[in-house]
Amino acid sequence: MIKVGVLGLQGAVREHVLSVEACGAEAVVIKRKEQLDEVDGLILPGGESTTMRRLIDKYDFMDSLKEFAQSGKPMFGTCAGLILLANHIIGYDEPHIGVMDVRVERNSFGRQRESFEAELDIAGVAEDFAAVFIRAPHIVEAGENVEILAKHNGRIVAAREGRFLGCSFHPELTDDHRLTGYFVEMIKESKQLAI
Repeated sequence: MIKVGVLGLQGAVREHVLSVEACGAEAVVIKRKEQLDEVDGLILPGGESTTMRRLIDKYDFMDSLKEFAQSGKPMFGTCAGLILLANHIIGYDEPHIGVMDVRVERNSFGRQRESFEAELDIAGVAEDFAAVFIRAPHIVEAGENVEILAKHNGRIVAAREGRFLGCSFHPELTDDHRLTGYFVEMIKESKQLAI
């Protein structure tokens, strides 16, 4: 059974757990860094990236998250999670985990009240994915090894670089589990390679 960790510090943790379980994998809510050893892949949920960073620092998670990123196990960042993965954040000197070769802009679709849904064509996932955008970032630039999976109004909103997957929206807030399923398949592939 594939075990998928969901970083449980802030954000839509329970919804990610339900989405992982709907894909036939086991979900583990990660509250302590030692638990990272137990999982095959990790979801960094949406929330508020500044608050998440404070909590990551408070619970001494950052080095462990960076080690996890180097371990070869896949990571999936949604909304604020994408910001954590990006190696460049506009307006900030330092990235957080900084493992995905993308430049992101925070809150680039406006504030909370400008939240919206849009139907996306996500390469390799779905042609009709109902994506929920809440104070969403977007990818301004992607490095040459980054595969762009989806755009909305010309802005990159989903991308993959090897074992790292990131999206601007909240796939866990709908009953469409295809993007989570895509991540579970990434984990299965990485486990096969590790054998």
